[in-house]
Amino acid sequence: MVEPERLMDGLSSEIMSTLQSMQKAKTLDEKMAYSKIVKNLCKSMSVFLNLANDMMGYDTDVFDE
Repeated sequence: MVEPERLMDGLSSEIMSTLQSMQKAKTLDEKMAYSKIVKNLCKSMSVFLNLANDMMGYDTDVFDE
């Protein structure tokens, strides 16, 4: 199983790389394709951020027992 930090770092890197490619795109179709990729990557990242936010409210000592 992939560690959450490693997954988040990978998603962040992909988002930054795609944004740089989007900046270099010449046509509207290319920019639109990159935009959709960034949107999907950001949605994926939000799933993990929401999960981490939800888990912050739980007492982790209960899980250790």
